[in-house]
Amino acid sequence: MFESPSNPKPSDNRTSSSETEIRTADDTAMLTRIGQRDENAMEAVFRRYSGPVYSVALRVLRDSGQAEDVLQEVFLQLWRKPTAFAQNRGSLGAWLVVIARNRAIDVLRRRKPSDSVEDVVLASPVNVADEAERNTVMQKVRGVIANLPEEQRKTLHLAYFEGLSHTEIASRTGDPLGTVKTRIRQALITLRKALEA
Repeated sequence: MFESPSNPKPSDNRTSSSETEIRTADDTAMLTRIGQRDENAMEAVFRRYSGPVYSVALRVLRDSGQAEDVLQEVFLQLWRKPTAFAQNRGSLGAWLVVIARNRAIDVLRRRKPSDSVEDVVLASPVNVADEAERNTVMQKVRGVIANLPEEQRKTLHLAYFEGLSHTEIASRTGDPLGTVKTRIRQALITLRKALEA
């Protein structure tokens, strides 16, 4: 029914006033005419938007044959049901491009994978080995902190998780500044020994 954008119909130099009117008509008028089964209006819409629709399908599928199939499906859908386009949701061209993209993605999902699962390499922004080691260390640190005496654990929490200075901790807890420093130092020594073990 429609021609590929790469093979447009040769143009005839003779143009009627009806064809000129169609070329300059806005999308709303064209959709009305398509609803009345005006093939000239359909062809004009196809010429107007087939390029972007085909480009999007080709970009997603990377296969010209399948991209042309998607192109045909999109415009057949428009021909069959022009009322599906809701004008308050944007332009006709943008709507057709979104439909093409969705159709192309559906085609991709239906494709049989050509690579075996073992051959697929998934890029990860995280070094899995480093992340696993970090998680192990963090688990160990949590275990050591949980086993610290209550005063050391509380003081360490105020210093490293709430960001309080030694003076602020002493002020909040009412403990002497020397005691606060000693508790933090003892807690850190215990942690270091556990991590070195």
